Amino acid sequence: MKVRDVMTTNVFTVAPDMPLKEVATRMLEYGISGLPVVDDEQNVVGVLSETDILYKETTAPKRDGLVDWLVHYGEDPPAAKLNARTARQAMTTPAVTITPRRSVADAAELMLEVGIDRLPVVDAGELVGIVTRADLVRAFTRGDEEVEREIKEDVLLATLWMNPADVRIHVKDGYVTLEGHVEDEGVAEQILHFAQRVPGVVLVEPRLTWPDAPAPRAAGKTLA
Repeated sequence: MKVRDVMTTNVFTVAPDMPLKEVATRMLEYGISGLPVVDDEQNVVGVLSETDILYKETTAPKRDGLVDWLVHYGEDPPAAKLNARTARQAMTTPAVTITPRRSVADAAELMLEVGIDRLPVVDAGELVGIVTRADLVRAFTRGDEEVEREIKEDVLLATLWMNPADVRIHVKDGYVTLEGHVEDEGVAEQILHFAQRVPGVVLVEPRLTWPDAPAPRAAGKTLA
């Protein structure tokens, strides 16, 4: 499953020079917790979230001297955000973006790595959508039949160029069992790797076998 399959295409945006008070009002009206900041050419220059606006509700703590400042370095609110009056001054930049052709798993990993809740989706420099953690959670709730179909069509056939009939797939409540005889251990590991990245998969139990030349009496070896 790709980002384009789960993203929202109707994206609310704001201009860099929009007053922060107006940005906050729009976020409440739209019922969203963050939105991209775009320039006149529709380039994403930053992302503004509720967290960025909440800095306006705080004050910088008083530090007694250089030692106190060094001890608490990195803990204090950014001065620029405390004094921000416009979207440009309060936004987080550079914006972390993703393309619509990346996988949902890639989006999830990026969000967790950077610690963000949303990703503007950009294609050839143009903003085409936005994907949020809620979108990814929604993808995770897919049914077993859809999970099985994606493993067959997207993993085995489209990605690994394998005959889907070579691997028997059983899915129950997101628990996937893979059975079959494949070319070698590398292929088995690839199947396992890509199957684990399919949205809706809770756990994969591989029961795949492949020829094992070093063991003359063994017809195959099981990946488990």
